[in-house]
Amino acid sequence: MSTPPSPILPRIQSPADLHRLSEDDLERLASEMREELIGVVGRRSAHFASNLGVVELCLALHLAFDFTRDRLIWDTGHQIYPHKLITGRADQIHSIRTKGGLMGYPNPSESPYDLFMTGHAGCAPSTALGLHAGDIVTGHPDRYSVAVIGDGAFPSGVVYEALNNAAGHSHGKRYLVILNDNKMSICPRVGGIAYYLDKARMTPEYNRANKLVRKLLPSIPLVGDQADRMLQQFKDAVKASFHGGMIFEELGFTYLGPVDGHDLKTLQSYLEKVKAMEGPILLHVLTDKGRGFEPAEKDPVSFHAPAPFQRCEEGIIPLKTSSTKAYTNAVADALYTALGRDPKVAVLTAAMCEGNKLQKIRETFPDRFFDVGICEAHAVTFAAGMAKAGARPVVDIYSTFLQRGYDHIFQEVALQDLPVVFCMDRAGLVGSDGPTHHGSYDLAYMRPFPNMVVMAPGDARDVAPMIDWALAHDHPVSIRYPKANLEEVERDPQPIELGQAEVLEWETDGMLLALGAQVPDCLRAAERLRNEHGLRIGVINARFAKPLDTATVFKALDECGFVLTVEEGCLMGGFGSAVLEAANEAGRNTSHVRRLGLPDRFVMHAERDEQLAEVGLDVDGIVRACLDLVQHLGITGEADESTAASGRSAG
Repeated sequence: MSTPPSPILPRIQSPADLHRLSEDDLERLASEMREELIGVVGRRSAHFASNLGVVELCLALHLAFDFTRDRLIWDTGHQIYPHKLITGRADQIHSIRTKGGLMGYPNPSESPYDLFMTGHAGCAPSTALGLHAGDIVTGHPDRYSVAVIGDGAFPSGVVYEALNNAAGHSHGKRYLVILNDNKMSICPRVGGIAYYLDKARMTPEYNRANKLVRKLLPSIPLVGDQADRMLQQFKDAVKASFHGGMIFEELGFTYLGPVDGHDLKTLQSYLEKVKAMEGPILLHVLTDKGRGFEPAEKDPVSFHAPAPFQRCEEGIIPLKTSSTKAYTNAVADALYTALGRDPKVAVLTAAMCEGNKLQKIRETFPDRFFDVGICEAHAVTFAAGMAKAGARPVVDIYSTFLQRGYDHIFQEVALQDLPVVFCMDRAGLVGSDGPTHHGSYDLAYMRPFPNMVVMAPGDARDVAPMIDWALAHDHPVSIRYPKANLEEVERDPQPIELGQAEVLEWETDGMLLALGAQVPDCLRAAERLRNEHGLRIGVINARFAKPLDTATVFKALDECGFVLTVEEGCLMGGFGSAVLEAANEAGRNTSHVRRLGLPDRFVMHAERDEQLAEVGLDVDGIVRACLDLVQHLGITGEADESTAASGRSAG
């Protein structure tokens, strides 16, 4: 009985070890890498299908180039797992996306093979071109610079700015863009570029002709460069006839492909040819998202970042499910109702239909649902045009991604005073995706714009009324909400009125002035302070960061021993800053005011509750901040249940 071969992956400590492997060993290594990736998702939610699709491409790149000196940028970085496996981090892969473990994106602090944290799509062609130009300036013109970019990211405007610039200058001579074409963004790709790439991928005549000429080439009395030139001339002619003209060639790139991204030997051959050519070069590689794991191949959308699962003969068994409704679902439901009620309402998203839970809207109202792809600046400007025409557009987008459309929020929306509603999902801390995805800055970047209203629901009962109010408002509105499960504060909620806060409990030892989803935790903190320390602490659901409810804020400043503002956003320019600015302008004393929010640093990946505890935005942190204020200000409290407010609790 033969002994099974020993595993190869544990022997790979750096890409240099790959060169000692045979072709058969490399194929075995690719299979082992996929098994390791499947094991990761068996333990926790992680990016999955995209990583299964780039295993051979990753190996081919590290075999063809020496990235201890050459440059490699992965775009988007969530397809970085195979790269981490062969750059000395295989024994840590089990820790990915956990507190203190590997990041789910490239991280320069982990490895010299990771050059940028690439969590937003479309930037690799620019950064790779900049690296190459920088190497030329600093005396290293022989280094290659490679950008791997997915077809979903490819329509991003910044991509074409980089391609245009690369073709126009000599600094693109050793510059390679690899278009990883797997027919997908996170959701199926959309738009004209997607259609164009589909023609390249799906033209059977081209693929058949390509295979035929390779089969016939050995019988033709041509060798070496002559044969290569003949093959390339043939392919150029076929591409021109089938594809209707090559857009990349017109941009000044040498276009190669399409190439089977799972044929390791062919990939290596093409990459070696690239090294013998002068750039800029675009290599079009066809891959299958979810390759090697049938459920992910069949449903790459669901397996983009699935919940943990266990494999069985029938397929998979989910290990963790949640029936709790999230803010994202509540906003999607409210928008669905609004579209059914008002034919002028439309919803726009930037390749995040699944993430924003908009599938039902897409299916029911296809004429008023617009997925613009990973083109956030276009989404904002597109919405402005719709609003000018009399529609009521909602830009439903992650807070961190909306930053890419910042200038257009200013120029096309706020300056024109158009009724565009921005629903900013994932505001605040997002958990294991980490600092590239935290929605830390939207309060600070929305507040300065004239005409802009800035809101945040304090609980489940605020969500639908805020959406309805925003759609009836004739000016731009931003509504932020977290990647978190809904909580509901038992009360008869006050109607949403412009710039009006909601007083939940009025007490005078201190006041918690909360904006957003920390309202239930503030109520729990107030209850603990009352029961354990005899302090009577009030809670206000601010609802609005702009316009601020100055009447209620100033009353709290005048009557309460301290005021603590609470927000899940950066302190610089945020809600607490708005309170201090208003008080300063009115000449009010603020020596008893403190702010609680996100610190002036990037919060690393962990579970969301771990991150909230780290920055003091959980119940313990809020209690601790109140006690520090009480001690500093010399406030004494006395429990008196006969006069204390009833203390509505978070349900």
